[in-house]
Amino acid sequence: MSDQDQTHFGYQQVPLGEKQERVRAVFDSVADRYDLMNDLMSLGIHRLWKRRLIELAGVRRGQHVLDLAAGTGDLSARFADIVGGGGQVVMSDINAAMLARGRERLEDSGSIGNMHYVLANAETLPFASGRFDCVTIGFGLRNVTRKECALAEMQRVLRPGGRGLVLEFSHPTQAPLRKAYDAYSFSVLPLLGRLVAQDSDSYKYLAESIRMHPDQDNLRDMMEQAGFERCEYFNLTGGIVAIHRGVKL
Repeated sequence: MSDQDQTHFGYQQVPLGEKQERVRAVFDSVADRYDLMNDLMSLGIHRLWKRRLIELAGVRRGQHVLDLAAGTGDLSARFADIVGGGGQVVMSDINAAMLARGRERLEDSGSIGNMHYVLANAETLPFASGRFDCVTIGFGLRNVTRKECALAEMQRVLRPGGRGLVLEFSHPTQAPLRKAYDAYSFSVLPLLGRLVAQDSDSYKYLAESIRMHPDQDNLRDMMEQAGFERCEYFNLTGGIVAIHRGVKL
């Protein structure tokens, strides 16, 4: 099997067709404790990262938003409040367990009305070209098998003038922070996974997947290659997380 027929699953090399099922199994395992683990892993800071993405998205009332890898719906719910009854938010995820958990959570909170739920692969989106004013993917791109395909699809379904945003773990900019972050990722995260979610292997994979994800400059280049213009990124928490933004002209 050639390198072109393989991709990474954390630090492992696996056949291209196998990664999607492995990722699905990870999120099937963690879906019920996903929100609690996010709070524990980030000490609650993930809420500030998502708030910054919403600011950078610049979404307005009446617009249409696609939230990919939406998980349990943090971003989708906020976008639904912003666009109002005249707008629309499509909450999408490739994982049925995560999408069901998110739908249940939002229905319980009453955050529905203008929300739609779609089980979809980010690499082959089931939407017409030019449908959305904004497309976001939060902490999901690193799990996609063909990232370049997902970015191209995000660009395709945007209207001219629309914005695509990627919120993702990235590469800390300072060496001392990188060392501390590595120690935390490979020691504390699997331990939390074992104690809280009874699953240390999934959180070991998540730590490895972060290290294999393109750094800030390379991801910006990938967005440009996918057709986005005015691509830029914003480092958060010393580059532990970055938000990339591009425009479809």
